[in-house]
Amino acid sequence: MSLALTPLSAGRLELANRVVMAPMTRSRAAGTLPTDDTATYYAQRAGAGLIVTEGIQPSAIGQGYPATPGLHTDAQVDAWRVVTDRVHAAGGTIVAQLMHTGRIGHPSNTEAAGHGALTPVGPSRVPAAGQLFTAAGLQDHPVPDELTAAQIADTVADFAAAARNAVRAGFDGVEVHGANGYLLHQFLTTNANQRTDEWGGTPENRIRLALEVVGAVSAAIGADRTGIRLSPANGLGDTREDDHATLYPLLVSRLDAFGLAYLHLVEAGAPALTPVLRAAWSGTLLLNPADADLAGQPRRLALVDEGVADAVSFGRLFISNPDLVERLAAGAELAEPDLARAYGGDHRGYTDYPTRSTSGRA
Repeated sequence: MSLALTPLSAGRLELANRVVMAPMTRSRAAGTLPTDDTATYYAQRAGAGLIVTEGIQPSAIGQGYPATPGLHTDAQVDAWRVVTDRVHAAGGTIVAQLMHTGRIGHPSNTEAAGHGALTPVGPSRVPAAGQLFTAAGLQDHPVPDELTAAQIADTVADFAAAARNAVRAGFDGVEVHGANGYLLHQFLTTNANQRTDEWGGTPENRIRLALEVVGAVSAAIGADRTGIRLSPANGLGDTREDDHATLYPLLVSRLDAFGLAYLHLVEAGAPALTPVLRAAWSGTLLLNPADADLAGQPRRLALVDEGVADAVSFGRLFISNPDLVERLAAGAELAEPDLARAYGGDHRGYTDYPTRSTSGRA
């Protein structure tokens, strides 16, 4: 049996196995509230050693996409408690991924969510390349407002408040989203961040926001139930870090001092950095490997056996295989997801994927 199928302690988190459900935006939270279908979706996948939710905005201004959920109102906390209760009843462990999308957003999306037409914010007034799906269709990314020092402090406080709300909602912990071209990652870049104050310029300055957010969240709920996700050289559109080979070892070494539950590393942009960051990190490492081929993803389990990571995460395969851990353990056939139904819609392509037992397949 692969070591990936054995238990793992990650800070305060006790995982039944080392197969992690990666965070995936599904855009099915009407009015920013998770639904009964959301609870069913995550409970169906409670066989994962750890579920990391879709990105959850810590504030109204942190919303980037249509119909994504939040954790900044009492109604959102109450709705998420239904989800966590269902997951725990099914034997699962679940953390909330806190995702502020920064310059990736549009006023029409926050307006559709009932929060008014809010201009996205970022480290500098540099719009993202390309277009964004909005409630009104595809639109260009607007020029973001540059965060002031006072607004940066408010953003850090929003993350801490959302972490406390996550605990109130029954989550086992939180994952701070510092990856994929969203706000914390934008501060790490050399193109979206053109500041000349203490938040920009040198690597030490550009990592400051990520460290302050992690510090605030750790103080709010405990470092031992706080994780962070990073994706060196891998973000949306024109995200660029000209010095990622030096910036990320510095960031990871500073993060290591917090004693976090885990580091969740997205490898795709700079796979050569994985052993370097592994060496700089003394805690639990969750790895999302750089293998885009769905057919090859079951080989990820061997990375745990080889000591490359302590656990591995799967994204799309968890969409279409709610019992993925059981299928991997049995070497069973894996279903591929219908990505045309990945975002928005109803239960189809969301909660209607069969398990081995319901599909009748061995």
